[in-house]
Amino acid sequence: MNAPAPAASHRTDQPAADAPPAPTLGDLTRTYVAQLRAGELGALPALGGLVVLGVFFAVLRPVFLSNLNFANLLTQSAGSIAIAMGLVFVLLLGEIDLSAGYASGVCAAVLAILLTNHGWPWYAAVAAAVLTGAAIGLLLGTLVAKVGIPSFVVTLAAFLGFQGIVLILLKEGTNISLHDPTVLAIANDNLSPALGWILLAGCVATSTALQLRRSRTRRNRGLPGTPAALLAARTATIAIVGGAAVFFLNEERSRNVVVASLKGVPLVVPLIAALVLAGTFILQRTRYGLHIYAVGGSAEAARRAGINVPLIRISAFVICSCLAAVGGIIAASRGNSVDPNTGGSNVLLLAVGSAVIGGTSLFGGRGRVVDAVLGGLVVAVIQNGMGLMGYSSGVKYAVTGSVLLVAAGVDALSRRRSVQR
Repeated sequence: MNAPAPAASHRTDQPAADAPPAPTLGDLTRTYVAQLRAGELGALPALGGLVVLGVFFAVLRPVFLSNLNFANLLTQSAGSIAIAMGLVFVLLLGEIDLSAGYASGVCAAVLAILLTNHGWPWYAAVAAAVLTGAAIGLLLGTLVAKVGIPSFVVTLAAFLGFQGIVLILLKEGTNISLHDPTVLAIANDNLSPALGWILLAGCVATSTALQLRRSRTRRNRGLPGTPAALLAARTATIAIVGGAAVFFLNEERSRNVVVASLKGVPLVVPLIAALVLAGTFILQRTRYGLHIYAVGGSAEAARRAGINVPLIRISAFVICSCLAAVGGIIAASRGNSVDPNTGGSNVLLLAVGSAVIGGTSLFGGRGRVVDAVLGGLVVAVIQNGMGLMGYSSGVKYAVTGSVLLVAAGVDALSRRRSVQR
């Protein structure tokens, strides 16, 4: 009797023999339409609002489309976008952090004191500011996850307390100027035109490689891959939109070239892009990210599945406060100084509005890091465009608040529709 032939070794780098064919573009379109009807709107409202607002202000105030205003819009929104990205992690759990604005102010004050008053090198001062943010997040997260105090109460108390800490650190109102060239460059300098194109090429190549890897992984698991036409369309969109932006920003935008030339992509843009890539990878490509969504969807179900729910909650607050520290550093760089208003005023409201307007749900379990960027740009366009039209701060706040209310309403209605189906 012949011995059975040995089983063929399984190669994970080859597609499964029974993998279904890739769906057509028509299939994907019908699936997307079905998701929209089910209430899964995602970032579509934010994208639509961004386009409508951009066209509206461009028609009424053509200067809105100038490369100088475009660069200013990006740098103006960078600080609140960084804070909003941290808030996404907390909002995904169904929690809230009302102290993120003043937490950024505390971290910025630590940075300024160490840089200016104690002469620390920039890297040590920046590290100390981020570690201060981590300590703040650890405290808030522990009170929420271990002690059981509602996040609204904990962070509201911290919102008030951090205002006092900022005043104490800054001697009841002292303005500390920053002189370190590296820190000042974060929000005030630009990449060279050549480096801007290199950065774009790297982004396009990285995006294409990640999409191909994801499609190959799906095929290896017996799932349909992504159609080549869709991959090409996504890559072309990134290349065209990014190329137009880089070309636009590489044009001279100085009003007096004799004194100084001003061209290139703002340095803060690759910083925000790096944070988006890191946050997206964490949430969508790691087990930790899956646990974040699981806890946000149902904390009890996540606990029964063996997920350490308190640890997930604490870590989300730590990430939120660390990114608040980054936002504070950007704000300090842009203002060339730190004062008691750093992190205050409307910083928190704009950050929360950015996350929610971008598509992150206030009920937890739904959202992405890129939502904070889209929402932040919507808020920045409103503030910037209405400023160019000469409207007062009161009108700008009222309009921004109305947009936030509409976004929250859309979120609530879409979630209700999703549950009903």
